[in-house]
Amino acid sequence: MLTHLRPNPSGPVGVGTCSTFCEPDSTAPVSTRNDAEGRDRPSNFIEQIIRRDVAAGKHGGAVVTRFPPEPNGYLHIGHAKAICLNFEMARAFDGVCHLRFDDTNPDKEDVEYVNAIQRDVQWLGFDWGEKRFFASDYFEQLYQMALRLIEKGLAYVDSLSEEEIRDYRGTVTEPGRPSPYRDRTPEENLDLFRRMRAGEFDDGAHVLRAKIDMASPNMLLRDPVLYRIKHAHHYRSGDDWPIYPLYDFAHPLSDALEGITHSLCSLEFEVHRPLYDWLVEHLFEAPRPHQYEFARLNLDYTIMSKRKLLKLVEDGSVDGWDDPRMPTLAGMRRRGIPPEAIRRFCDLIGVAKADNRVDIGLFEYAIRDDLNPRAPRVMAVLDPLKVTLTNFPEGDTDWFDADYWPHDIPKEGTRKVPFTRTLYIERDDFMEEPTKKFFRLAPGREVRLRHAYIIRCEEVVKDASGEVVELKCTLDPASRSGSKGASRRVKGTLHWVAADYALPATIRLYDRLFRTPDPEDVPEGETFLDRLNPDSKVVLTQALVEPSVKTDPPGTRYQFERQGYFISDVLDSSAEALVFNRIVTLRDTWAKIAEKPAQKSKPKGHASRAAAEKTSGLIVVPVEPKPQPAAPKPPAPKSPAMAARMEALMNTYGLDASDADLLTTDAATADFFRAAVVADADASTVANWMNNELAGLLGDRALSDLPFGGAALARLLALIDDGTISARTAKDVLAMMVETGDAPDAIVEAQGLRQISDTAALEAILDGLMAQFPDKVAAYRSGKTGLRGFFVGQVMRATQGQANPQLVQQLVTAKLEG
Repeated sequence: MLTHLRPNPSGPVGVGTCSTFCEPDSTAPVSTRNDAEGRDRPSNFIEQIIRRDVAAGKHGGAVVTRFPPEPNGYLHIGHAKAICLNFEMARAFDGVCHLRFDDTNPDKEDVEYVNAIQRDVQWLGFDWGEKRFFASDYFEQLYQMALRLIEKGLAYVDSLSEEEIRDYRGTVTEPGRPSPYRDRTPEENLDLFRRMRAGEFDDGAHVLRAKIDMASPNMLLRDPVLYRIKHAHHYRSGDDWPIYPLYDFAHPLSDALEGITHSLCSLEFEVHRPLYDWLVEHLFEAPRPHQYEFARLNLDYTIMSKRKLLKLVEDGSVDGWDDPRMPTLAGMRRRGIPPEAIRRFCDLIGVAKADNRVDIGLFEYAIRDDLNPRAPRVMAVLDPLKVTLTNFPEGDTDWFDADYWPHDIPKEGTRKVPFTRTLYIERDDFMEEPTKKFFRLAPGREVRLRHAYIIRCEEVVKDASGEVVELKCTLDPASRSGSKGASRRVKGTLHWVAADYALPATIRLYDRLFRTPDPEDVPEGETFLDRLNPDSKVVLTQALVEPSVKTDPPGTRYQFERQGYFISDVLDSSAEALVFNRIVTLRDTWAKIAEKPAQKSKPKGHASRAAAEKTSGLIVVPVEPKPQPAAPKPPAPKSPAMAARMEALMNTYGLDASDADLLTTDAATADFFRAAVVADADASTVANWMNNELAGLLGDRALSDLPFGGAALARLLALIDDGTISARTAKDVLAMMVETGDAPDAIVEAQGLRQISDTAALEAILDGLMAQFPDKVAAYRSGKTGLRGFFVGQVMRATQGQANPQLVQQLVTAKLEG
């Protein structure tokens, strides 16, 4: 009789130290746990399930997960989420995670993919130890289990063709019909199946099907195919097997054979779970593995289909599986994205129950957040413009000690940067006729060269076509960096390289591979290939880099000042021919554009009234000061863990006691808040929205029942900050998020809620209104300033409320008073 096997769990893959936000009691409701970098991360519903199972002694308290890739392609960012979840859950509970290759389709599988998958999992920072398995290891056991199903009358050999089986299966509205071979006797089925195993029949002659229910509303339970004949060479078993199990048969039974306790799958496998349970219940004794589903990762401007990624490679749309534009882990490694950033991103997006799309800006934020403290700063000029310093001696070199790290990063290190008479700056850093807000170099204007001197543009040299080819400048010797005169301030600071020492380099500027957030959302007659971004790879061949990078090995990451984060290509770059890939730009749409201005202090009421009395001659009866409100009641007693978290919220984020009290009523609420703040939202703003707007929408529901987490609220608040939507619209979006679980960006786009901030468009509307109501314009200019509200309202009505109200008020005032 088959028994349930349970391997001995190995140790964890590194355990972090719990911080203030961790729940000290391991059997209490889950709040947060450290990620691989020691940061707090919110718990998720999978972790809560595992915690309950461990506390109840299910599976003897063991936790065994598995990552089960099919070796038919390269892993991508979507797989990274599954890898992190499976390995981290095992680590969190001192369990073990298996790496198992589900290699049941010999036509598409290859050892190349096996090696690539192992390399990617290890690169992400995870180790399976001795727990590497293959479904092909179990071919004989799976075959014996199929025989048992036949003996029990639960499986039969069907001789219908593939098309006939599909026809007999029925539709979603009509039940299926039983195959005419469904009532073969167990003896006849055993004979046929053994002959299939012996290689007696051609491909497609027979299949083995489970005998379940041809009328089931779940079409996967309408006698699913378990085995098919396939005379194909398997990369591991060779030609030993002319029949192969299907994934839906091999996967659950492999889980059971390995003693998997929690089989974690993406949401598309939810419909497969009844078949999973049917197989393990008929072939294994308790305790059995159980499947749990989580939402797969759908990342904007990205596709996750292996088939479509393969097409990109085969069509030459990209330069291979490791093309830095590809969402494959191999491509991301080549691009220079650190594995820690990918793990961090997986922590930020969390583990949800419902599918949604993730803004790629959050991924880019995670990359910048990881690279900022690890990438040394150097200077590179991508589009050089020559600068000659006429008052610097020809042939001389001045050397500067330049910091690798800015002052806000607690790291030390400097390099020597040469300075010569001839330099190169970025062409975009010069404008012959500068606009109002252009603070870089222009004729007669001064700027500081980073780490060096202040220079002034004295002359512009052009070629025969009128293009600027050289700037003749002078430097201020007293402004040398590090000298007493260095304190002199100018508005612009530029990066540069010295002509005599600069290293030529090829720069590859990588951008998003597709032009639209959902590349597969195309009109009829088009495909995802029509959404490719023609500018996803731009190669610059005239770039120059400072000489300090020459001896660094390929694969070294830098921040090119004012340009972005780059890596020297691990395959193509050398000391003789430098090649750099851009990892990500410096632009950070997830951070606040500017901090909120501090509130100006206002004069007290009595003082301002007294001043008014003196100037107006009026007699004003002083108003007695209002009584001060009573001090707020102290918060209700909390558990030690929640009390500690409440104190941390007040100390760390400056929240008042009442807000901190509401945010620590339970672990789920505190986790939600933490997740929003981790995603770069302002703590006080998050507290306000959670305690006021979100609380009012919950009704009888618990916060843990919401189909989204704190990161989604943070993204909603970011849309307000960057002017995409107004705060009023955001409240409507939040209500839709509560009901549907959709991402805020998706709701804004689907409902057409994006705020109109196009000045020219709003001015055109306002001009038309002023022409329509000339009498009201004249009345306003005669002193009836209350009519400003009339015009603001008319503009808002004309735009169906989507105009930026602050901008509208500014334009109305300017137009009416102009």
